[in-house]
Amino acid sequence: MAYKIKRIKEKILLSESTAVYRERKDCRVLLFTTSVDYCQFFCLKIFVRIGSRNCMYDRLKKIREVRRMSILLIVSLIACCAMIISSVTLAVGMKKMRRLGDMEAGGAADGPLVSLVVPACNEEKNIEKSLMSLLSQEYANLEILVVNDRSTDNTAAVLKRLKSRFPRLTILEIVDLPGGWMGKSHALATGAALARGEYLLFTDADVVLEKTTISRAVAYMQGNRLDHLTLGFKNVTRGWLLNSLILDAGMGLLFLFRPWTVKKSSSRSFMGIGAFNMLKRAVYQEIGGHEEIKMHPIDDLMLGKLIKQHGFYQDCLLADNFVVVPWYDSVRAMSNGLEKNVFALVHYRVLLIPVALAAIIIPSIWPLWGLVLGDMTVRTVCLLTLAIRLATFHKGLLLQGLPEGYLPGALITPYISCYIILKSVFATMNNDGILWRGRHYPLAELRKTEPLLF
Repeated sequence: MAYKIKRIKEKILLSESTAVYRERKDCRVLLFTTSVDYCQFFCLKIFVRIGSRNCMYDRLKKIREVRRMSILLIVSLIACCAMIISSVTLAVGMKKMRRLGDMEAGGAADGPLVSLVVPACNEEKNIEKSLMSLLSQEYANLEILVVNDRSTDNTAAVLKRLKSRFPRLTILEIVDLPGGWMGKSHALATGAALARGEYLLFTDADVVLEKTTISRAVAYMQGNRLDHLTLGFKNVTRGWLLNSLILDAGMGLLFLFRPWTVKKSSSRSFMGIGAFNMLKRAVYQEIGGHEEIKMHPIDDLMLGKLIKQHGFYQDCLLADNFVVVPWYDSVRAMSNGLEKNVFALVHYRVLLIPVALAAIIIPSIWPLWGLVLGDMTVRTVCLLTLAIRLATFHKGLLLQGLPEGYLPGALITPYISCYIILKSVFATMNNDGILWRGRHYPLAELRKTEPLLF
């Protein structure tokens, strides 16, 4: 009996221990299962966060790309609008301009005396051809004064030889330049002081005039009661890149100064071109002559501005083949020649240089790059801008009688123009003024002159 009771107790203890074991096992399984679930949840949470971050990064990347394209599109639209405005302005303005060839030639023997003043500095290559064209003019009442301005080449010998053949030539020699004067302005003032004519004609020693040019100009001035007449010349240099650069610069100047509006007394526009500036002597004396602009490097335009400011009447015509000039021999010569002039356009204000550069870069340089860097919309706008620029440039080539093969020059010249601007600024600032033909003109003195534009 006792034995049976012991066996029963053992079975009871075994069942209890088995239950406890099973319970503990279930707890361990539950704990293990819970741990696995928690790890899975934690990993899932990490994956969700990483995915969210990647999604956010993609969204930010897309936003930045949209913003970049929006900026490029805005710049492209500005370029397109600027190109449309400039091209339309030039097209309409050029149609309004009259041509000297459409005017009747006067040439009467009793016409007013015209005094030609020709400054010459190291012009041995061009001056004989130029003076021969002046001596061949059909206009009868004419005197020619040539001012040899400190030439160091054979200009003096050429003038002496021409004087022996044509005694009516008057040769003036300048040995020294007085302080406070630019060389060309002083030479023009020297010649004008000795001139006897009712009309003065300032021209350059490399300009060639067709034989009826002066008679047509005098007749037009008298018929329209003008005080000042200036003529746009035709460039006859060689080289596709040089001609493209001159054409591009010419179109920019036409848009800036708008010579088709200078005849209007209500317009503030003015014009003066060194190749042909004809004005009444009385007007020249009333405005103070070159004394008023003696330190300004852009003397021809400033003369036109002075005349307009004093309320006198002026006009600008296209001369075409009646006035031809080999403006520069090379791109380097043009870059060096404009070094003293370009910075003067903004009156030596450095803060305006980025504006000037942007006016070239945005409409003329950016469109080609936009075709590479932009999306389809930007490319479309840039392609339109580029097409307008090339069409305008092509029209300019035709008007100047230049080959159509020069058209690719329109894609290169804006870079050269930017280089010329920067070169002019750096040279002027580095030298604290202008170094020109052996003379230094201090920047402080140059800034005291009247601004050309504003």
